[in-house]
Amino acid sequence: MSGPMALESHDGRSADGREDTLARRLSAAPDSTLALCVPRAPEDPVDRLAAGMADQIGPAVHAWEVAALLESEGLTGDQIRERYRHPGLFSLARDLYGRVPRSFPEPARGPDPWAPDHVRCALRGVLFALPGLAYVLTGRLWQGERGVYALIAAGLLSWAWGQALSHRAYLRLVVGRREAGRTLLYGAPAGALISSAAALAVAGPGSATLFAVGQSLYLAAAGVLLVCGRERMLLAALTPLIAGTAVLPWWEPGPVLRTALPALTVLLSLAVAGHCVRGMSRTDAVPTVPGEGGTGPRIVASLPYGLFGLAAGTLVVFVGQRGALAVVALTLSMGPAEWLLYRFRGLALAALRAAADETGFRLRSAGTLAICLGGYLLPLVPAALLTSGSPWPVVAVAALLWTALLLQAFGIAWIPAVVSVGAASAAVLSAVMAGPLDAAVLLLCTATGALLLTASVLWLLGRPTAHA
Repeated sequence: MSGPMALESHDGRSADGREDTLARRLSAAPDSTLALCVPRAPEDPVDRLAAGMADQIGPAVHAWEVAALLESEGLTGDQIRERYRHPGLFSLARDLYGRVPRSFPEPARGPDPWAPDHVRCALRGVLFALPGLAYVLTGRLWQGERGVYALIAAGLLSWAWGQALSHRAYLRLVVGRREAGRTLLYGAPAGALISSAAALAVAGPGSATLFAVGQSLYLAAAGVLLVCGRERMLLAALTPLIAGTAVLPWWEPGPVLRTALPALTVLLSLAVAGHCVRGMSRTDAVPTVPGEGGTGPRIVASLPYGLFGLAAGTLVVFVGQRGALAVVALTLSMGPAEWLLYRFRGLALAALRAAADETGFRLRSAGTLAICLGGYLLPLVPAALLTSGSPWPVVAVAALLWTALLLQAFGIAWIPAVVSVGAASAAVLSAVMAGPLDAAVLLLCTATGALLLTASVLWLLGRPTAHA
């Protein structure tokens, strides 16, 4: 092992007469608390060795680890044969491994990697709702059925394009900031152009189309800023809109200011978004690894996110038909929804550490889902009661959206896309065939989709491998 010269004599001293470290530690073993775990007989040197090294042998997962430990202590073959009456190192290691009970100390609990940023989540919820103030300021300037349809068409396309573009930008951001900046540089203007063209096709030239163009430009800029994590800049850009709406109860600003303040918000958001994209595009490009393509992820990978955005927007429009304030409540809830997505991931990791087997983890995961989904939906019930006739369609839409976003957070995109598109298509078909959509029909469509997605979460995210 360590050489032909014996490192320990039978009296516990080394060959040069000095007392050996292992012998001194073993002589103190009877006073060790861990030594009490091992039944010892004074005449058995193996028991004394096991008692003295119990704190090191207990965490071992195999006898080979004990053999390595003994070898590091300098035990020789002669010592093992003569003192401990074993033919070799591995025989002694197996004996010690069997005598000492297993004790696996719990590793130190590290910080939660999914701890949510409370301020950021709250701010994002507010930012999703504040642009609606533009409709309060400018509504009387573009009223008309065709104008409403133009805004809906442009808004739905902006939502769908924005979801797909954000996903692709996040993927490119993993590669490098320059790559993500170029994706936003080309993708955001293209989305605004497509949405504006749709509004023009629906309403023709006029004030409603101009407002839809401004809406499309703002949504494109806001999407860029949210991807870049510039929520505070976006809030600053919304200041003129907030100020103009705040004075309405006491002062009539007139048509010029009603138009100028939202336009100023759009210009500010475009300027800030352009500044962010320019800064990202000026960073150094990530070198391409030889033999690997530099085109990045396929565009089709972002398609389900766009389909989900289109379906989600459609369902929110149906909620809006039952009360505009219900949409406000649903939009504001997106901040707590994002916070709870982070909490689910953090609690799932805690359940993974606490569960002893896969069945136990599935049960803990189901409990985590019940806590997070229930915590999101329960506050919506009184809010929906105050803003619409029946709260259950709003709650069902919210459940569908949250479970879909949860699956997307784990990279599962097609299931929420297909289920959401199915629910939205059923609602649209019912509205086309039977006139204005009844609350019971909307509840049936969205509740069915929410139940399917909840079952998908329990099945797919109830596996420990999903959280590895």
